Amino acid sequence: MSQHPRFEELVLPHLDAGYNMARWLTRNVNDAEDVVQDACVRALTYVGALHGSDGKAWFLTIVRHAFYDWCRRNRPAEIAPDDGTAIDLAIDPAAMDPQQAALRGAESRMLADAVAELPLIFREVLILRELEELSYKEIARIADVPIGTVMSRLARARGLLQRSPLLHAAR
Repeated sequence: MSQHPRFEELVLPHLDAGYNMARWLTRNVNDAEDVVQDACVRALTYVGALHGSDGKAWFLTIVRHAFYDWCRRNRPAEIAPDDGTAIDLAIDPAAMDPQQAALRGAESRMLADAVAELPLIFREVLILRELEELSYKEIARIADVPIGTVMSRLARARGLLQRSPLLHAAR
């Protein structure tokens, strides 16, 4: 029996969510397309092993793994351990002068830029929670971390955004 109908049923409705997550993680349209393509190949290969019908969390988990594999090959320096130093390195107040920030334009673009500058471990949970509207439990399963870690990373991500010079320049 072909796995294509099951793939179409469980994965295709979530391609936009997978692409959205990959775009935020890679910060590049073409790289996001590559990650999602790899994730789709993996999903097609393993769709028979999925028990149940929660295709979104399952597919986003595959997208996340495909991204990290892609990142190890293309941007290994971006994968930092969560040893507490990522938050210290996240924002460089001298990285942008006020004139550059003023030229950025719309407030939404500046927020997108601030999110894109977050360290990967914070960016991924923020995207899964705020844009994909997943529960803490689903995010914990996708990121393969305890729920408390998800909550901590979300709090740190939100704190970093509040202190972001990209957002303060707009005020």
